Amino acid sequence: MEAEKIIHRKLGQELELFTSMEEAPGMPFFLPNGMVMRNELKSFWRRKHQRAGYQEIKTPIMMKQELWEQSGHWDHYHKNMYFSNVDEQNYAIKPMNCPGAILVFNSKRRSYRELPLRYAELGLVHRHELSGSLNGLLRVRSFTQDDAHLFVMADQIEAEIDKILVLIDEFYSHFGFDYKVELSTRPEEYMGSQEMWERAEGALESVLKNKGVNYQINPGDGAFYGPKIDFHILDSLGRSWQCGTVQLDFQMPHKLNCAYVGEDNKLHLPIMIHRAIFGSVERFMAILIEHFAGDFPLWLSPVQAKIIPISDSHAEYADYVKSQLKEAGIRADVDFRAEKMGLKIREAEKQKVPYMLVIGDKEMEQQSLSLRKRKEGNIGVMSIQEVIERFINEINIGR
Repeated sequence: MEAEKIIHRKLGQELELFTSMEEAPGMPFFLPNGMVMRNELKSFWRRKHQRAGYQEIKTPIMMKQELWEQSGHWDHYHKNMYFSNVDEQNYAIKPMNCPGAILVFNSKRRSYRELPLRYAELGLVHRHELSGSLNGLLRVRSFTQDDAHLFVMADQIEAEIDKILVLIDEFYSHFGFDYKVELSTRPEEYMGSQEMWERAEGALESVLKNKGVNYQINPGDGAFYGPKIDFHILDSLGRSWQCGTVQLDFQMPHKLNCAYVGEDNKLHLPIMIHRAIFGSVERFMAILIEHFAGDFPLWLSPVQAKIIPISDSHAEYADYVKSQLKEAGIRADVDFRAEKMGLKIREAEKQKVPYMLVIGDKEMEQQSLSLRKRKEGNIGVMSIQEVIERFINEINIGR
């Protein structure tokens, strides 16, 4: 069990993805390889959200304490928050992105014609976790939440949640994850009336039933502002991880004076849907590291190809090959060390590089490459252009 807990930390070090330091407990440092992976995940996230009709926003990492008091986070969450004082004014470092999204909504007068309005944010948040519970990327104090906040009218709730469920399924299916669904209901400490909660819980349950989704009730585990649908993904080892969530909120828009002008020219209160799919970029990376055991698909691999010249006489051609791959958008490194080819290949495989490109006299003369695939061995000799086309095709299919 202990080995299972630390596998992503061990691989994170071996593959040079991330590290932890005493100077910032629970706040991971991402190394160049890890940043490649993060950025690929973010690009994937952005493409999916643009197609689904979301607009991306970015809100400040620190906002005045009175905002958090007004939103309800102070009463229910302040023990897990970090604070600062600037110009004799108390500020809180955000543990969640939702109040910022409401401020963006409130930045101008809104019409019912704009709804549903879908804001998405890769928002950096901080939450105080006990030092003994910190675990690599799985349990941290600083993380990027892949949030979205949708502002809808009452008659749009079920249609929007239906679309969210489709989007979540697209995400998890893409990475090969099965998942389980839970409906989490009113907790002991909650905001608002019981009637509002029953209405919100009924709306979520209605969508799940209409879509024929198998789900379990998780009583009392809703957020303090509303019930939620939680998604637990199953990795390649059959382990369950809670990632995605869809939360229906009738409370916070009211607390932060959120309103739109209806068809009747009167002000109306929108309903807010909070939603995350990765859960956090960091946590999802940890799950992917363990799910793939570091053997990532080509599009997600920090180094996609290792170029292996057999001797120094092949170094110049190896550099040329790297420049051609780089120009095509392929991430490649050259192993210039004066080591035997077999050792270089074994080390590239240990580093879980998907492809190795071996260069000897014959390859240099023919302006070709001897292609090897991790776990499969020799594929054959190809031209540089053929290798590039093969890589791009595999990357595009994976993305």
